[in-house]
Amino acid sequence: MNNNDILIRLRYALDIKDTDMVEIFRLGGVTVTKEELQRMLSKPENNSNIDSEDEFIAADDMKNCNNYMLESFLNGFIIFKRGKQELQPGQTQKQVFMINNNKAVNNVFLKKVKIALSLTGEDMLDILNDAGANLSNSELSAVLRREGQRNYKECGDRYVRKFLKGLAIRYRNK
Repeated sequence: MNNNDILIRLRYALDIKDTDMVEIFRLGGVTVTKEELQRMLSKPENNSNIDSEDEFIAADDMKNCNNYMLESFLNGFIIFKRGKQELQPGQTQKQVFMINNNKAVNNVFLKKVKIALSLTGEDMLDILNDAGANLSNSELSAVLRREGQRNYKECGDRYVRKFLKGLAIRYRNK
């Protein structure tokens, strides 16, 4: 999965409007116009099924969403859902960008969506289970660890697809 595919599926799953998407990017520190957003979210003609397990194929005029833009969007999504967190006296600014390479994108995505939606580990397991992915608590914990920690496990595209499908089942059917 590429970053554009993640954005498209997240937008669908949570039914986020274009104006909210532009605002979320702004909160994350990236200025995106509505036209650029629509080019980022444009679906290719030959792959119209958003729930498809097939590989995502970008359209020719699609605006690429790089790792910085995706993580800025996720940071903005946390602020959009939970509000801006004020620093306590003596507290330093935390590192907000955690994506060091393309392998870390899926792990960071799951962590930040978990924070933004105030999900517990059990909630995440239920969402994954709704989509047909059976994970144990320890497997989920390994995926949510920081890269470099002892039991860290890289998250594959399959789990992100299943998680987004589970979010769609949970949030679109309300």
